[in-house]
Amino acid sequence: MGTILSIQSHVAYGYVGNRAATLPLQIMGHEVTAINTVQFSNHTGYGNWTGAVFPSGHIRDVLKGLTERGVMKDLSAVLSGYLGDASLGEVVLEAVSIAREYNPDLVYCCDPVMGDVGRGFFVKDDIPPFFKDNVDYTDILTPNQFELSALTGKEVTTLDDVLQACQTLVDLGTRYVLVTSVETRDTPSDSIQMLLYSAKGKWIVTTPKIAFDTPPNGAGDMTTAVFLGHMQSGETPENALALTASAIYGVFEKTKSMGRRELAIVQAQDCFKLTNAMYSAEAL
Repeated sequence: MGTILSIQSHVAYGYVGNRAATLPLQIMGHEVTAINTVQFSNHTGYGNWTGAVFPSGHIRDVLKGLTERGVMKDLSAVLSGYLGDASLGEVVLEAVSIAREYNPDLVYCCDPVMGDVGRGFFVKDDIPPFFKDNVDYTDILTPNQFELSALTGKEVTTLDDVLQACQTLVDLGTRYVLVTSVETRDTPSDSIQMLLYSAKGKWIVTTPKIAFDTPPNGAGDMTTAVFLGHMQSGETPENALALTASAIYGVFEKTKSMGRRELAIVQAQDCFKLTNAMYSAEAL
C-alpha cells in the first residue's frame, strides 16, 4: 500500500479540505502526504476568516521538494479538492503526471468542487471549464448532484438523469463516478443517497437524512477521502460505497448528537474502521 498525496485547503480550526481528509485516511491505515493550498483561520462557511491563499508557484515548489526527496515514487494515489483557480489545477495535473511516471497504475481521485444546490457556484469562472476539460485525467470523480449537472450540462432531477450524466463522464474517460449526495424526485423524502457508477457496475445506497440548522462544512471532502481509502485498501467498489455511506452517516449522527457546527471526526473515528457496513449498496 503506497502513500496518498492530498492537495487541498487547510484550516487551523475546523474540518474541511485536508483537515477533513487526512485524519480519516490515517485512521484507515494509509500514509498521507498533504500539500496545503491555503492556510485559513477557519473555513469560509463562517462568513469571515483570516489567512492566505498560496500561489501556484509555492505549491509547485513544494511538489519539487517532494520529488527530490523521492516521495513521488512511492505514491499510489493523488487526491485533490477545492482549487483556488485553474493555475493550481494545472499544478495538480503536474503532480499526477510525475507520480504516474513512477507508477502507471496511480489513481487520481478528484473532488470537482464548484458549488452546491441552493448555493450555486462559489468558485472562480475558470474552474468549471478546467474540470470539464480534464475528466479523462481522472480515475475517480466525486461530484455532488449540482456539480454532476455542471460537469455534464445535463439537468439532474431524477435517478435516470443521474445515471445518464454519470455515463457521460465515463464516456469522457473517468473510471468511477461517486455522486456524494443524491436527492432526486425518486429519493425518499426522509433519506439521502450516494451513488457509484462505472462501466463494470452501478450501485446506490440510501441512508436516513439528518437535518441540521446549519449543515457542517467538509462532508464532501471527508466522503471523497473515505471512499478513496477503501478503494486503496482493496475493497470492491460496491463495498467501498456501502462502507463510505455508513461512515458518513455515523459521523453526521455523532455531530448532530453533540450539537456541533464542525464535523465530529475525532469523536466518531471508529466509523472509519468499519468492516461491516450499516447500510448496504443496491445494484442498479
